[in-house]
Amino acid sequence: MRRGVLALALGFWMAGLGPAGAQGFAFFGPQSHFAPPAADRAPFLLSADQAAARPPRARATLHVEGTLPHQGIYDESFESLKDMEAMLDLGLAWRVTGKDLYLKACRAYYGAWLSVYHPSFNPIDETRFDSFILGWDLAGASMEEPTRKKMRDFLKDMAEGYLAGKNITMEGTRTNNWQSHRVKLAALAAFALGDPGLISRAEAAYQKQLEVNLNADGSTIDYAERDAIHYTVYDLEPLAMAALAAKAHGQDWYHLKNTRGASLEKALEWLAPYAAGKKGHVEFVHSTVAFDAKRREAGVKGFSGNWDPGTSAYLYQLAARLDARWAPLARKLGGEPDWSVGYPIGSGERL
Repeated sequence: MRRGVLALALGFWMAGLGPAGAQGFAFFGPQSHFAPPAADRAPFLLSADQAAARPPRARATLHVEGTLPHQGIYDESFESLKDMEAMLDLGLAWRVTGKDLYLKACRAYYGAWLSVYHPSFNPIDETRFDSFILGWDLAGASMEEPTRKKMRDFLKDMAEGYLAGKNITMEGTRTNNWQSHRVKLAALAAFALGDPGLISRAEAAYQKQLEVNLNADGSTIDYAERDAIHYTVYDLEPLAMAALAAKAHGQDWYHLKNTRGASLEKALEWLAPYAAGKKGHVEFVHSTVAFDAKRREAGVKGFSGNWDPGTSAYLYQLAARLDARWAPLARKLGGEPDWSVGYPIGSGERL
């Protein structure tokens, strides 16, 4: 998998942080600027060029959650979801180069998706819309007003729907990793809108997720249910993204604690010995979820054997932006100081 553009963007990002409640962006505000060395531009510019040379693959319906490759519309959805990263590629290329080619392509991609797609409120199917929102951070101000209006409506729908718990059909997902992804999408949308009421509600949802998901030692309920570090990472990545969005607006969600004293910081501390290779774990041996066994039988990578610490690289790259003490571990895991790690895409996650 090629290097993740969000990790690259964070590496190049020199943020002009706004005051608490600053308006109209998720991560990358109007004062943010990017200074990638010439050699480091090549990966995302190549991807942006490729995206600009093909049409968008917008779909009205997406579904990868709870399915395996070649089942249902998994394959088509998987391909369409690559557009999310393409829009972030194009937005970053536009901000770095100012070339009209990239802005024109951004307009085509956002126009296509906003014309046909409405949130389904399945947070596993939609988790990669974080890139959709962050790409908008980078290029949205240069879009035409009809597209900006559609995006405002989309973001409001996404934030309000996820905060209201729309389309929750499995009760267990109110507290597990699904809820972490709901919180992430709601927070990014709320900050992108600059809506103080929605931002406040997103913070409350984040705080509630800390309460119901984290044990006193920093472990997650998913770890207990799934017997897998895999799902600890999957729980914490979206919370780290939400905390980064808050930090970009002068708010500290990283140190927020639940009533047992657990926080995102403490959860990262719990995970760190595994990520550093000091502890090991055989994955999913005692999982209570039948679908995990199906994925193991299907040979899906990561659902059997020893947990691979490298799969936490992206999480600790995000964490290092929240707390500099994670930078050495992030470098060890990612292997490169420019935050270049692969961003995971649809893998049929469930529960």
